[in-house]
Amino acid sequence: MAPIESVARKPVEAAPPAYRSAPHNIEAEQALLGAILVNNEALYRVSDFLEPEHFFEPIHRGIFQISRDLIRAGKIATPVTLKTFVDASIDIGGMTVGQYLARLAAEATTIINAEDYGRTVYDLHIRRSLIQVGEDMVNVAYDAPVDFSPKLQIEDAERRLYDLAESGRYDGGFQRFANALTTAIDMAAHAFQRDGKLSGIATGLDDLDRMMGGLQPSDLIVLAGRPGMGKTSLATNIAYNVAKAWQGEVKADGHQTTVNGGIVGFFSLEMSAEQLATRIISEQTEIPSNQIRRGNISESDFEKIKDYSIELQNLPLFVDETGGISVAQLAARARRLKRQRGLDLIVIDYLQLLSGSTKRSNENRVQEITEITTKLKALAKELNTPVIALSQLSRQVESRDDKHPQLSDLRESGSIEQDADVVLFVYREEYYHVMRKPLESDREKFAQWLADADKVSGKAEVIIAKQRHGPTGTVELQFDGAITKFSNLAASDHLPQRFGE
Repeated sequence: MAPIESVARKPVEAAPPAYRSAPHNIEAEQALLGAILVNNEALYRVSDFLEPEHFFEPIHRGIFQISRDLIRAGKIATPVTLKTFVDASIDIGGMTVGQYLARLAAEATTIINAEDYGRTVYDLHIRRSLIQVGEDMVNVAYDAPVDFSPKLQIEDAERRLYDLAESGRYDGGFQRFANALTTAIDMAAHAFQRDGKLSGIATGLDDLDRMMGGLQPSDLIVLAGRPGMGKTSLATNIAYNVAKAWQGEVKADGHQTTVNGGIVGFFSLEMSAEQLATRIISEQTEIPSNQIRRGNISESDFEKIKDYSIELQNLPLFVDETGGISVAQLAARARRLKRQRGLDLIVIDYLQLLSGSTKRSNENRVQEITEITTKLKALAKELNTPVIALSQLSRQVESRDDKHPQLSDLRESGSIEQDADVVLFVYREEYYHVMRKPLESDREKFAQWLADADKVSGKAEVIIAKQRHGPTGTVELQFDGAITKFSNLAASDHLPQRFGE
């Protein structure tokens, strides 16, 4: 066999790659600065969105910064006033600073196009930022630290890209009151078109919607309860009701908006997607889920399941069944769903199964929960989407005679109560009443127990313990334990005639 050296080929010398300058437009920067120096009013056309760091040329950053500071201080920004604040030793293409400033002003035309120049400068800054994100991704992937996993790098890149996508809006600032009126009327019109005529997204549970006005955008809603109370069932019911009511509208620019209901992202950290699907099928077909699992169903039941399954295929309900994810991973996946499919409601089952994203938080569970609730609230505001986060309650509930939950029962951190806009407790007296069953030999107590059982059977309470923008109180719901379904409870004065007799 020939030695390696004899078969090694001499590498072909490739042509050096052509140098590519980062996207920029020096002429647009000069035109904008010249317009500001000629007429300081031009600054106010770009000050809402343009910052000094958005300029490509370093000297232009300094000129814009000084001009802005002078104008905001009530002084005049001209080549004469600026000259004293800029380093006179700087050479700009053979010109002194004073000569360059005078030329910028002399070649300025009008302030009419100042905003367009500003947008050009900003958009090119965004493109340079995209290039920087891409370069950082490549460099980190090549030389990643030991404790920086690829998953963390992906999350970091997603966050930076999302920040870029969401920044740079040219709206904001003062607006005519007529515009505000139009926005208010549009909100009222949208509320009028929605189910229940609500300002928020309807849960499908009428009494709860009346108390809350629906699920409000950017709200963190904590839904808590002891095991067996049905908090997962209630969250599933709400998610299904919202997704089923969804109606979309395609705008002229091709962007799809939600008219009614909503697109739901369900993070099922405890149950699998299959278990969640079985629950929804059980709720809708009214066939107990344990019978579906065992195959203990009739042919007509199977046809019913098949028909509902076909109907549910187009439901805008997306399930992430990954267990043990961090709050940062959850946020990244929610952002991705929002951009790819749309997102109107996030459900998390449940909060204590999330992990923090910093090493320090992992050392202290209270700090970790604090970080989780803070970031969930920030995510709700960032995506302008209600977030329903399920939470456990501490065992101290069980030690009280009155087992109705209180805010102090929220487990592991007061930050849950502090960060939440709404705190809901699910409570079913029926659950505890079954445990208090006396011996049948004690006829008097047993008779009383049966009488009390009729009062609590099939009923549940949703206690609104905290609500920033509405009243607190208790809502009664119907609960069918066999199919884990919550529904509206008929009032006694609205019962059908055959029940009222």
